[in-house]
Amino acid sequence: MSKDICLVIGAGDGLGGAVARRFAAEGHPVCLTRRARHIDQLEVLAEDIRADGGEAHAFGVDARSEEETAALFDRIENEIGPIGVTVFNIGANVRFDIRDTTARVFTKVWEMACFAGFLAGREAARAMVPRGRGSILFTGATASLRGREGFAAFAAAKHGLRALAQSMARELGPEGIHVAHIVCDGAIDGVFTRSRVDDIGELLDTDLILKPEDIAENYLMLHRQPRSAWTHELDLRPWRESW
Repeated sequence: MSKDICLVIGAGDGLGGAVARRFAAEGHPVCLTRRARHIDQLEVLAEDIRADGGEAHAFGVDARSEEETAALFDRIENEIGPIGVTVFNIGANVRFDIRDTTARVFTKVWEMACFAGFLAGREAARAMVPRGRGSILFTGATASLRGREGFAAFAAAKHGLRALAQSMARELGPEGIHVAHIVCDGAIDGVFTRSRVDDIGELLDTDLILKPEDIAENYLMLHRQPRSAWTHELDLRPWRESW
């Protein structure tokens, strides 16, 4: 029998793509989402997964839209199969001094990193609870635990996402749904980081930066955990990261 579907909301070149590839390698059909303007890039990722023998479907969705998110879950459940894993992996890591943070910036960051997580979590719960199984995994950051200068909007959103995950875990755990929050404490290799670091190779060679494929192993591990020993919060960081 085919394994349940893994839905990755926010699948890009870095962690989201790595999670999708890892679950696909284990036989899970994967559904990938990004904003519609990035659908061409998403299709490339889906084609790569299919070329490696996996099953992948790409969707252009605005995760901040209640209508589009609900329609996405309905379409997957009705046309492809049951969703067994939902990974919420949208980032909104932008830097603005507090005096330069407009209401629009703050609201948009919150919508991307927190509100969209609520929508995804709610729809995943609605699909999974009747079956009594499933995993809902939220990607957090250093900002989930503490704020830093220049990141008031990001920290507020990530704190909110963490609180959402905690509330959902307490409500849905007794229903058989594993809700986990993963704190990625440090820079993650990808286009965003490479655009800001001069010599990424040295960091990779010495394991001083989080590697998406290594993080993805932990997402798969969380989904596989027996329910007698579920992890709710897992923090991951390079071995020499200050914390």
